[in-house]
Formats: sequence, structure tokens, C-alpha cells
Amino acid sequence: METTHIKYMDLQQIHKSQRQFFLSGATRSINFRKQQLSKLKELLKSNEEKCYNAIYKDFRKSPFETYTNELTIIYSEIDFYLKHLDQLAKPKRVRTNLANLPGKSYRYSDPLGNTLIIGAWNYPYQLTLAPLVSAIAGGNTAMIKPSELPEQTMLLMEELINKNFPKEYLYVIKGGIPETTALLELRYDKIFFTGSPKVGKIVYQAAAKHLCPVTLELGGKSPAIITPSADLKVAVKRLIWGKFLNSGQTCIAPDYLYVHESIQDQVLQMIKIVLEELRYTENSDHYVSIINRRNYDRLEQMINKDKIAYISGKNNSETLHFAPTIMTDVSWEDQVMQEEIFGPILPILTYIDLEQTYQIITQQEKPLSAYLFSNESSEKEMFLEFLSFGGGCINDTIMHVANESLPFGGVGNSGIGNYHGEAGFHCFTHQKSVLKKATWAEPNIKYPPYTDTKLKWIKRLL
Repeated sequence: METTHIKYMDLQQIHKSQRQFFLSGATRSINFRKQQLSKLKELLKSNEEKCYNAIYKDFRKSPFETYTNELTIIYSEIDFYLKHLDQLAKPKRVRTNLANLPGKSYRYSDPLGNTLIIGAWNYPYQLTLAPLVSAIAGGNTAMIKPSELPEQTMLLMEELINKNFPKEYLYVIKGGIPETTALLELRYDKIFFTGSPKVGKIVYQAAAKHLCPVTLELGGKSPAIITPSADLKVAVKRLIWGKFLNSGQTCIAPDYLYVHESIQDQVLQMIKIVLEELRYTENSDHYVSIINRRNYDRLEQMINKDKIAYISGKNNSETLHFAPTIMTDVSWEDQVMQEEIFGPILPILTYIDLEQTYQIITQQEKPLSAYLFSNESSEKEMFLEFLSFGGGCINDTIMHVANESLPFGGVGNSGIGNYHGEAGFHCFTHQKSVLKKATWAEPNIKYPPYTDTKLKWIKRLL
């Protein structure tokens, strides 16, 4: 990697300057926050071609997908805050209980302070800059560590932010594990991490040393279920799009599929037709490569060749093209079911009893997402009642992430906390509770000496 690694002493100095800048109060102004959000949006807008070129060099992501799946989400988040930040940041008056009368009660949204944002490689712009947007809206400073795997996008984010924002406010640190490790030794007021549960545990342990609050956006084996009541044509098309978007390198992609045994053959045939229509071939300009050889080899090891029902093309270890692969007759003992796939492999399992299937799924770690395709109300209710997951869809995949009104985050092993829209603002602020008490009255009932009469009045009033 052609990067100049930053020295730990330099990190300490930048970290210290950010803390001093925050304590100066400069980031608290709502107008300041809006100006920075507008500046970031204009910076990205004016450099979209650079964004497209950088990410294409990293793993052949097309301008179409880069715009629709990365940049638009960042723009949407910025627009949301530009429109709603005044109201979000405004102190909220809440009910005052009888014991605190005469008085008024308020909730204030306080900026947390100096934050650390560690992004992920699969959607490098979105998963690094969308949390940054929330941090800015919340009135914080930020140290920003993009993933080093998509090197060109990392270098571009460093260039755009470090040249256009003061380092005591926002600063991108390039590099790999040594730099991330050094960053985690410093004390922050908030850490936001997107990545695997394995690394999430390391981040969580580092944060615990300073009692630092964290948001962990992780992953897991997200299930999809197709029942006989579903509109199969629509279900399969939406499933396949969600699964093979970004070559399956999506934390909320359907990881595996359960279909009722009576419709398995029909669903499989439709999957083949849809894959042929979408043309996810090696020469396609809309099919992303696997990020690196290590992940390519990991995916190859997951496949049981005897269980391949369909493969849409040929794999190429030189170009890192991994063809969409469908596996059938899969069980939970297969290698492909032992960890999150994070690639273009779709294992298909069959079921007879839907409730028993949900019981099997609930025995696994809680997933980041879950998807049901059904037109039967009782099946939808069972899905929502039985399964615990971060977020999901009924009769679609992935699209819940595009709605800023829906908090995005995991549960259990798939994550801690959430963001997007209002949830992102609360992610990077503290809800400070304040009681403003009047001084024109001072009941003596709460003060000693305590008497039976006072206790009787307390019981009547409270």
C-alpha cells in the first residue's frame, strides 16, 4: 500500500486539538453544523467522477451502483438534517410530575464531543460518511478511519476531507491495522464501528477501558423466507437483486433462503431466469468483483460442489470475478451455513412447517436483517412475532435501509445501537435532563422531621 503511515504522536496531537476545538464550543452552533453539512455535500457533488473512478479501481463498482447505493444515502442524510436539525436540536419540554411542581422539565440534546468513526470496505463511502454526517449534525468533532481494503476510496476520502476541513474538526487517518490499533488506544466520547462481530468485540473492549459509548454495526446470517402464498415472480426478482447486489458483499443481504418444499423447483427455475436476465457476467459493467483474493478464496472454500444447483458463469481468480452460485439440499451442517457468507452464494433450504422453521432460525445468533415473502397475514404476523432482527422487509429486501425514518442497526450479535435520520442524531448526542424549579413556593413536606402526617400526604400525592 502506497501510504505514509501517521505517527502515534501525530495522532495524539490531532486528537488533542479536536478535543480542544470541541471544548471551545465552536461545533455547538446549529448554523455551523449546517454549513459543514452543506460543504460536505457540495464537496462530494463536485467530485462525483473522482468517487466513481476510485471505487471502480478498487472492486469494479459501477457509477450507477455507487450513486444509488452509496452517495444518494449520504445526500439524503444531509438533506434530512438540513431540513430538520433546528427541530431536532431544540430543547424538548416534557411533562413535569406532581412532586416537582412548581417547575418545568426539559430534554436537551448535548453533543458528545470527540468521536471516532471506523468505516467498512463493502460500501466505503456510505458506511464511512453517513455516520460522519450524523456526527456533524450532532455537533461533534471526528477522527475518521476508512477501511484500507478499497485503497483508492480511502485515499480519496483522505484527500477530500483533510484538504477541505480543519484537522481539529475532521480528520481522515489512512492505513491499516496498526493505525486502527493506535486510534483505539486514545480516549473518545463516542466510537462508531462498522464491520464484523469479531473485530467489533475488539473495538468494544478498547472502548470499555474508557467507559466510552459505542455503536457497533455488525452483521450475521440474515434469513429470507418464501412461502407458497407469495407472488413468486416478484419475490424471486427482489430476492436475487438484494442477494447479488455488490456481489453479495452487503451486510444486510439475504444470507440464505428457506422455501416451502412444494415450491422449491418453481423458485429455482425462476432464479435461473432472473440471473440470466440480469447478466451478472465477468464482462458486465454492473457486477462487482470480490474485494481481494483472501475473500475470494474464503468463498470458494464454502462451496460444496456436489450441491451446486446453478452457477451463472465462470469464476476467475485473477479478476476476482465470482459468479452467482445457487446451492440446494443444504443443511445447517454445511460449511456455507457456519458463518456469514458475504458473497454471491445463495444456499437454499426447504421447510414444511413455518413455525418450526422460525424456531430453527431463532436458535442462531440474531441477524442484522430478515426478509419474508408472503401474502398471508398470519404468516406476516408470525414472522414479526417470532424473529428478532435488526431490521428487514416483508415482500422486499434491503430497501428498508433507504428510509431515513427507519433506524438502522443490529441486535445481539449483529450490533449495538442504530442510526439514520433522527436515530443518527440521537446516536451522536446525549439526552440531558433538566428540571427548572420555581422559587416562589417551597412545600415543607419533603424535609425532616418526618411525621406520620407528612407520610400520609406523600402517599396521597405520589
